[in-house]
Amino acid sequence: MEQINVAKKRILLLGINFSPELTGIGKYSGEMIDWLIKDGYDCTVVTSFPYYPNWSVQKPYSGLFYKKEVNENGDLRVYRCPLYVPSVPTGKKRILHDISFFITSLVMMLYLLFKPKSDYVFCVAPPFHLGFLSAFYCFIKGSKMIYHIQDLQIEAARDLGVIKNQSLFAMMLKMEKFIMKRATYVSTISAGMLEKVALKTDKKILMFPNWVDVDEFHPINRRAELKQQWGFTAADKIVLYSGSIGEKQGLESLISIASNFQQHASIQFIICGNGPYRNKLQQMATDQKLFNISFLPLQPLHIFNEFLNMSDVHLVLQKKNACDLMMPSKLAGILSSGGLALVTAEQGSTLHKIIREHNMGVVINCEDENLLASTILACCSGDHQTRTLNARAYAMRELNRDVILRRLFLELETGVALKTLLPEVKEIKTELVFSNQN
Repeated sequence: MEQINVAKKRILLLGINFSPELTGIGKYSGEMIDWLIKDGYDCTVVTSFPYYPNWSVQKPYSGLFYKKEVNENGDLRVYRCPLYVPSVPTGKKRILHDISFFITSLVMMLYLLFKPKSDYVFCVAPPFHLGFLSAFYCFIKGSKMIYHIQDLQIEAARDLGVIKNQSLFAMMLKMEKFIMKRATYVSTISAGMLEKVALKTDKKILMFPNWVDVDEFHPINRRAELKQQWGFTAADKIVLYSGSIGEKQGLESLISIASNFQQHASIQFIICGNGPYRNKLQQMATDQKLFNISFLPLQPLHIFNEFLNMSDVHLVLQKKNACDLMMPSKLAGILSSGGLALVTAEQGSTLHKIIREHNMGVVINCEDENLLASTILACCSGDHQTRTLNARAYAMRELNRDVILRRLFLELETGVALKTLLPEVKEIKTELVFSNQN
């Protein structure tokens, strides 16, 4: 019979994405639960079968039935709910995808009503409407609800043309407002998103940014050797895009730029990852017979730091209408590895401000192909050491997973907003910066 340690604080996480997904929201949800288990919490997760970013259920998961996973110590239970996963996620199919998980996770949340109460319920959006399930559970059980917004899904769907009916858009905003009203806390991942969320609710909003393991992702001073391991020459300049390959990245421009860069034989482009548009991009490159662009699958975690260090320029691309609605999760790893980030972000957006303020990368306007091409050329020459050192220092200071999670849970427990970090956390950060300078 399953035993639950009633002396421990209990956490329930509800979210469509979770470990073992290696990118996006699932990565952070999984890492948060790992940290909580190590810190002595008892955790329950209601999630789906892993499918992102391939939009295909990962092996060995399969079937149409619920699955339960329990760790060796019995302090982590993961309930996986079946769902519809479209191979090509169009707007309508994504709606069906979200609805299917809402229905199957509803069954599991009802089941958990008959289990011991969770002290905190983390509801991760998107999908935003999972908040209804969390609110219902918390109303019945008396738990505290944290509604954590990773993406402003409703606005993004409108701006990207997925939602064109204004009445439907208004109705969804009312639904979201209903959810926020019933949350104990609302949290989000960036200052720009916090400002937008603050316009929707008078609830206390917590800053809960995405993080990075600064020990796992760190600078390596043997780039030439690493390039040769991946089949390039030491003299090649590697321009890397790594992440989801979808409509909001605007990656078609890279095919055009690579075509115009064929006279720059030493500049090699890599598109790494999976997603619904990868086959389309590969076909475009094949049709144009491009020799300076490679397509690689998402790299395993144990070699990903080396892969990042192999690259000279890291592309973080956004469309204009997605700025500040989504904070690219890949940026944290780039900064922590001491990489040179080339970011497209509109003036006034969080990304634009933060990159400029800390001089830890290059930022240009979105959707300007000529400007992107000339900036790539500039990034492939010259000395950018100041920017890369600043990037690493910023990651250790502001994106440290232990610092972020410790601060959040201390705030949840005490109800006091922590304007400064605890002394012991300050010591950790000072030590990390000092070791980097040596």
